[in-house]
Amino acid sequence: MAMRQLQGQAVEKVWGQRAIPAIYSDAAGRDEPVGEIWFADDDGARLMVKRLFTSERLSIQVHPNDEQARANGHVCGKEEAWYILSAEAGATIGAGFARKLSDEELRAAAIDGSIEELMVWHSVQPGDFFYVPAGTVHAIGAGLSVLEIQQNVDLTYRLYDYGRARPLQLDESIAAAVPEPFVHRPARALGPGREELIAAPKFAIERLAGPYDHHIAANPSNPVWLMPIASGCTVGKTDLAPGTVWLTDSPVDIAVANGGEMLAARASGGRSGDHRAEGED
Repeated sequence: MAMRQLQGQAVEKVWGQRAIPAIYSDAAGRDEPVGEIWFADDDGARLMVKRLFTSERLSIQVHPNDEQARANGHVCGKEEAWYILSAEAGATIGAGFARKLSDEELRAAAIDGSIEELMVWHSVQPGDFFYVPAGTVHAIGAGLSVLEIQQNVDLTYRLYDYGRARPLQLDESIAAAVPEPFVHRPARALGPGREELIAAPKFAIERLAGPYDHHIAANPSNPVWLMPIASGCTVGKTDLAPGTVWLTDSPVDIAVANGGEMLAARASGGRSGDHRAEGED
């Protein structure tokens, strides 16, 4: 495989946007707003990369961990991470609660809608990063463009959906949720222009900046997803344009110019299974 570009596939969502960057030609001319661009590899890939565009809040939701998911017949659970690419003034992300809630309190709040007020809505700006372990109650807010890295499985439980006519999974949500305050995890410097945003049980993500050259170690059993954020990232004579996603299963040397930036992600732990992700809710 060496290094190759993954093709984006547009997915319509009620909470999506209509003004999608021209680089995503698959999103052009659609009747409904586009909420996601999927960058999918084969069904057995351990990670999925997505670009999200929001005009409304997503549902308040939660994902189970591997053990919970497999007990219910799924191949794995789902943890994810978000990198904020753009944010309108006042944009927020809901993650966690101001205090720990009991299962009974969480259920009551989801039923009567007070869960909106109990959640902590974090103000966001470009460059912010959130690691969202399984069990975290969360909701991506409106007015955002987000790069998401996640386990490659479609497994979302809705707790609350602002009165939209979509089904909830209240019992499953309560069983999976860890309703407590959200903890931001600081990045760790790895060297000039390079930092580790997260080293989690299911994936590790680095941010690479210029003006530096960066070596990426990869092999067929441990490929790396490359996600350019700003112009100025090249591999040899290949320009890695912002908004594209690349996958490499061999070592590469990436030249990042001054002002350039990209993320690099790799899976950790066991193979996640053979189900492709379908998106957020």
